Amino acid sequence: MTEQAPADPLAAMFQRLITNTGPISLMHYMGESNARYYGSKDPLGVAGDFVTAPEISQMFGELVGLWLADMWINAGREEPVHYVELGPGRGTLAQDALRVAKRYGLEPRVHFVETSTALQDVQLANLPGAQWHHDLSTIPLYGPILLVANEFLDALPVRQLVMTAEGWRERMVVPDGDRFVCIAGTQPMDAAVPETRRQAELGTIIETCPGAAATVNEVAGRLTEQGGAALFIDYGHDTVRDGSTLQAVRDHLKVDPFVSPGEADLTAHVDFATLAAIAQSHGCRWLGTVPQGRWLRNLGIDARAQTLAERAPQHAAAIEAAKDRLVAEGQMGLLFKVMGLAGPSWHGGAGFLKRGQ
Repeated sequence: MTEQAPADPLAAMFQRLITNTGPISLMHYMGESNARYYGSKDPLGVAGDFVTAPEISQMFGELVGLWLADMWINAGREEPVHYVELGPGRGTLAQDALRVAKRYGLEPRVHFVETSTALQDVQLANLPGAQWHHDLSTIPLYGPILLVANEFLDALPVRQLVMTAEGWRERMVVPDGDRFVCIAGTQPMDAAVPETRRQAELGTIIETCPGAAATVNEVAGRLTEQGGAALFIDYGHDTVRDGSTLQAVRDHLKVDPFVSPGEADLTAHVDFATLAAIAQSHGCRWLGTVPQGRWLRNLGIDARAQTLAERAPQHAAAIEAAKDRLVAEGQMGLLFKVMGLAGPSWHGGAGFLKRGQ
């Protein structure tokens, strides 16, 4: 009896590819899945699959804008200056950040790195003066950059290596009935594992993200050459860890990442410890990596929430609930991290510095 092909187009394509050429890497599976997912729809908001911090409250984007303006002012207000956002969603963060920044004289040229045509249409309506780019290579090479990447790195495909009895192998994907599963590949991968981590128990999984490393590598180089500052905000860890963190979200719920590829948002935790080391290798200033809740509180989110509540007391409960969602340890406050980078001659770093520094 011939096995019936999955009804989902991407699942069917994967099955044909694996049948003809053999197992595909998990990185290939995740990359193709997210390319299909993000290229076909607007996934944000209540009607979408997930909600990001800028959509929860204007306070998030406002404090990002305040931070960028403070860094720019401390650096001498150099012009021209470029606001660059990676994966800007609907443009909500940019709108809030740039509105606040303008109060301090910061009116940068706006650049969005975005490949989703569905989201570009929304961004165009919200920020008609923005320029769109497929990647960082076409961002101007002159003038400092003020870069923000909120929940961007987590969607980049990860490579997973697993320790087997034969040594380190890459995790590969194969069909298993109406879903897919991971198996260990046959190609030795010991050389791809840092020497300090090669001795490990059977079944140990190491997860890396070449795309995140390449992105931070390029941003750090730009900051060193052009000046500027960058914020990378995402869920992840600030110490090196083992294990798989791959997950999928659809309709605001966690689902099986190996069912219906291309129909859910596949993500993995960001390894901020490795990314900080990459940035510093370029001579870039690493300002620190701190929990989102602490960073927002250091920048004054409590006072901002109180001001908003006083102006609109009928919305006070909603404002407080939104703030708690952003800063509470049981919600986004602890799992989400903020990593700050800056050019060698750029000073400051509010939110990362201890009092008195």
